[in-house]
Amino acid sequence: MKYFLYILFLLCTLSSFGQFQRLGRSGGGNTGGNNQSFTGNKIAKFTRPPIDDYKIISKERDTITVDTSLTIAKEYKLNHLRKDRYGLLPFANTGQGHNTLIHNFESRQSSLPGSFAQSRHLNYFKKEDIKYYHVPTPVTELFFRSAFQQGQQVDAFFTINTSPRFNFSIAFKGLRSLGNYQNALTSTRNFRSSINYRTKNDRYHVKAHWTSQNLVNQENGGLTQEGLENFLSENPDFNDRATLSVNFENAENTLDGIRVFLNHHYVLNKRDSLNNYELRVGHQFNSENKFYDFNQTSATPEIFGEAFEQGEFSDRTDHEEYNNQLFVTLDHDKLGVLSFQGNLTNYDYSYDSILILDENNDGIDEVIPNALSGDIFAVGGSYKNKIGKLDINGDAQVNVTGNFDGFTINGNVGYAIAEDKYLKGAINVNSTAANFNHLLNQSNYLNYNWFNAPNYENVQTTTISGQLKAPKWVNVDASISTIDNQAFFGLTAVDALAQPIQSVQSFQTSETLNHLKVTVNREFKYGKLALNSTVTFQQVGGPKGVLNVPDFVTRQSLYFTDKLFKKALFLQVGFNFDYFTAFNLDGYDPVLAEFFTQNNEEIGGFPLLDFFVNMKVRQARIFFKAEHFNSAFTGNTFFSAPGFPYRDFNVRFGLVWNFFL
Repeated sequence: MKYFLYILFLLCTLSSFGQFQRLGRSGGGNTGGNNQSFTGNKIAKFTRPPIDDYKIISKERDTITVDTSLTIAKEYKLNHLRKDRYGLLPFANTGQGHNTLIHNFESRQSSLPGSFAQSRHLNYFKKEDIKYYHVPTPVTELFFRSAFQQGQQVDAFFTINTSPRFNFSIAFKGLRSLGNYQNALTSTRNFRSSINYRTKNDRYHVKAHWTSQNLVNQENGGLTQEGLENFLSENPDFNDRATLSVNFENAENTLDGIRVFLNHHYVLNKRDSLNNYELRVGHQFNSENKFYDFNQTSATPEIFGEAFEQGEFSDRTDHEEYNNQLFVTLDHDKLGVLSFQGNLTNYDYSYDSILILDENNDGIDEVIPNALSGDIFAVGGSYKNKIGKLDINGDAQVNVTGNFDGFTINGNVGYAIAEDKYLKGAINVNSTAANFNHLLNQSNYLNYNWFNAPNYENVQTTTISGQLKAPKWVNVDASISTIDNQAFFGLTAVDALAQPIQSVQSFQTSETLNHLKVTVNREFKYGKLALNSTVTFQQVGGPKGVLNVPDFVTRQSLYFTDKLFKKALFLQVGFNFDYFTAFNLDGYDPVLAEFFTQNNEEIGGFPLLDFFVNMKVRQARIFFKAEHFNSAFTGNTFFSAPGFPYRDFNVRFGLVWNFFL
């Protein structure tokens, strides 16, 4: 909480400074609300600039405007991630992981291996998640939502243009939630700041950001067999979930990272009345240092198998990555935007020391190295153009030198059928090494040590997808993916039958997987009543037990909207219904902070019902929600992963408030 207070004090100070600057102007510039400035004995009134002047700019230079509306989409994003979680199943406590119900293989668009602890990365701001701003007046956004037991979650944001050419933003997202189960506390801090600057002659442009993130989660390994029996019994004596026994109460894991990002370019040839093209040269730099640590005050070999150290230990993995990219871009009025780039990436994924194992006591040692490190040089390009109603986009990159081969090719074509109807087709081809923790892992637990880099083949994914965006007809998102050499975490053959030991290792299948996904969405309106309906169908072909998905996932939202008190208050009241068919839902491993494939227990087929009342007064949006209110009468059959119950009925409060000074 103290960090939030520090940030709030800073935002208020900067807001006052920004307002003071505007009030001190002479003449009649653009400001907000009914603010006044004094010029001599005259009082000049200022009118707030239109909302379209408040720009949000992505890393790829796409621009949207600040949105203070209250829609059903805002209801879906009122969570700790501040993203629509359709297809994700959260755990019992805010800030814990999310199990995956719907897989999106088209998101595989990198030629480099991914990092560790993927269950934690949903709440980790990647460089693509950071936005840049251009605002005529200072903007503040405050987000608050209640947590579970002794905590809160906040997200405070402030941005200001100190001049028409320089913007600065600062934000802090924090969470502390004790949770209802034993040893399930979450504590996260995400700090980020950015700048957006251009010179007076509009030739030099720079966007940069800095992030510092720390995500700490206590781990309990889920409920014991006795705890599960007590939970399933629905005995009211165990309605206090803290009375249910868990596997251990002495562990936590931490994901920590710092990133510095710089993207700047210089315009060699500026577009004007005589030139119909712009030529830019630029440089992009990204430096990111992360570590993941799992620590326990004493080992639990009865859960994870034999351990080297029985007392307190810490499994720490470091991942450092530095990337430099040089690019040249031609932006032509008719030919489109054509860009070429070269990338040099230095990576170092490491542990403290080399590990030597003699598992079979045969005198032949297995050596687990302490690092995967090196340099990768890659080249690529991209193309973008709009020809009439046709949008063409494509990009490609290939690793030329280095220890990891890899490439990615993306292409899509979109066609505007009408003003509110858009059709798009895309293809994504990706070949990359498995994530680093599949290739190399060291742990105090004997079974969690492996070195697969010499044996694993590249994971190759080909996805063909299509989208139809026609809100008055239907929105359709369909894809078919082929995956070769899929890497996944799973239970070892012995431990899969020998419960309760949970020894998870990395595996790679040589067989081909096929994944089909079709999502259909339509909102039906009748007066002030609306039904937002989404249904997803999935099917997997290929080897059994490698990729498990539910056949159907759905979300139905029935809600009512109206304007009250002379239209001063906008009201939104309704129900959310979420459901997925039963299947072998992935298990969760706290040592790796990863989900693993399991084929012993089917989970699903339970409805999740929420009731919400949301209001908007000026730029303030207020949210009340009764989450999973049907839990009391549908039985304790709800789980986020085997051994990890989903959250019980609870009432939550949330607030999102924008200030335009």
